[in-house]
Amino acid sequence: MSEISENTDIHRITRADGKEFILVGTAHISQESKDLVAKAISEVHPDTVCVELDEGRLKSLEDPDRWKKTDLRKIIREHQLGTLIANLVLGSYQKRMGLQTGVRPGAELYGAILNAREANIPTLLADRDIKVTLRRTWSCTPWYRKFSLIASLFASLFDKTEVSEEELRKIKSQDSLSTMMQEFGKTFPEVKTVLIDERDQYLASRIRNAPGNRVLAVVGAGHITGIRKIIEEDSSLPSEESLCEIKPPSSLFKIIGWTITAAIILSVVFVGFQSGLEKAGELTLNWFLFTGGGAMLGAIVAGAHPLAMLTALVMAPFTGLTPLIGVGFFVALVQVYMRPPRVSEFETVSVDIWKVSRWWRNRVTRVILCFLLPGFPAIIGKIIALVGIYKAF
Repeated sequence: MSEISENTDIHRITRADGKEFILVGTAHISQESKDLVAKAISEVHPDTVCVELDEGRLKSLEDPDRWKKTDLRKIIREHQLGTLIANLVLGSYQKRMGLQTGVRPGAELYGAILNAREANIPTLLADRDIKVTLRRTWSCTPWYRKFSLIASLFASLFDKTEVSEEELRKIKSQDSLSTMMQEFGKTFPEVKTVLIDERDQYLASRIRNAPGNRVLAVVGAGHITGIRKIIEEDSSLPSEESLCEIKPPSSLFKIIGWTITAAIILSVVFVGFQSGLEKAGELTLNWFLFTGGGAMLGAIVAGAHPLAMLTALVMAPFTGLTPLIGVGFFVALVQVYMRPPRVSEFETVSVDIWKVSRWWRNRVTRVILCFLLPGFPAIIGKIIALVGIYKAF
């Protein structure tokens, strides 16, 4: 242990029962971290190596070409496109930082798996499924803060910050990292709870219960303080099942949504009784033209296939009356059927997403545009139509 015993990125905890935990704090795009992990496993030779990965992320690291097998049709049908977009943006940001340092994101984590396998040491995937984390993040964020969260997420695409190994050392230092997390927590406390605090608990639970008397855990430096505190204090933790539970959407919003729908329909019917069927027909036609036209305009801006544009025109008046699904779902689904992405476009999507000019050239990002853009002008059209209904009284 002589070569790593003084390293400030390695933390050793020994419980009263003699079980020892060695926590290795890393930066996910650092060559220094990758080398440190290899050295730590070699010198410590633990009974178990825990790694901050879930099954899906491990498969992605094992098979870099996994993107080529992505079934966008299935993802859209299962209403997982939002999760894919968030994953893509975060992964793209980390990949760009990795290109600056010459290290593939997660290289030290995958290196820990390979080093353990070479030494015949059992490994344990200690992180929560990334899809669960993203869905819990979204469900726990109040509706009025979701727009800020989306804006912050996409703002990361335009962050041109250059990162060197020296700057990574500063980022990994406990004081600056703790400060960064505190600032993030002030802006999005719900997000910090899910991304940091809950994962600290999940990781600590998996590490604490790992088999063997000497357990080495490779985790991001941002989780070290939380995990260390939990293990040292032997804190009670929520069950892993409760930390993976996805809260269903609030029924209140569904009730409000369907109430608005009923109010719109009843208002048109009332106008029909009061002013005649011709006026009711005019309001209904305006509803179809403004909502459908707005959605179609968004589909045109997205560069959608003509049939997808027509889908926007036809479906928006109906989706505008339901709180359950948006017009972008149908537009994106038709788009991916009519113009399925090429394999080469899956290969370059994490790079193409960095530049706005490439969003319309890559069919993957164009599907995302077809999902996102029709909804905004459709909402504006809906408001205009509602104003017309109100004035008709």
